[in-house]
Amino acid sequence: MWLFVFFDLPTNTKTERRHAAQFRKALEKDGFTMMQYSVYVRHCASKENMQVHIKRVRRSTPPSGYTSILAVTDKQYGDILNFWGKTECAKPDMPQQLELF
Repeated sequence: MWLFVFFDLPTNTKTERRHAAQFRKALEKDGFTMMQYSVYVRHCASKENMQVHIKRVRRSTPPSGYTSILAVTDKQYGDILNFWGKTECAKPDMPQQLELF
């Protein structure tokens, strides 16, 4: 599973900018990577693991602004088309999965 976090946070005051920066840092600390400026993505090995990260995002969400979370399967994520200008660019590498017996 892949988790996407989309957000639109106000940055009009110094406090709002600080909250937005803290939110971004919390996402990165939790293993999310920036896909676009206000879109972060993270791989989750299971639904249980996904729920843990959703709770962390909820806890770090600033008091104002708009935040959305979307979960997609590996197959759906693999169907992403990325473009820089008119040129299609390579898909991000899938993380290695550790299998324990």
